[in-house]
Amino acid sequence: MTNEDPNATTAPSAASALFDLRTVIAVLFAVYGVLLTLLGLFGGSEADLQKAGGINLNLWTGVGMLVVAAVFVTWQRLRPTLTEAPPE
Repeated sequence: MTNEDPNATTAPSAASALFDLRTVIAVLFAVYGVLLTLLGLFGGSEADLQKAGGINLNLWTGVGMLVVAAVFVTWQRLRPTLTEAPPE
């Protein structure tokens, strides 16, 4: 007989961490953030800037999405999903 607590939780497995909803959302925000940032840096025209009142919306939206992705990754790293130990 072991002295282990039957209600003990274990660290998340690699698969559960990979498919955590926060990770999926972070990847989506990061992909779209990179695309918008690159479009803002290299794809904007002067007419687009004039329509937006002189603000490069693609650039700032892309940077904002990258920040949100970093927040989700940080949240997932600091508060990982704990799984219950399998019954023996």
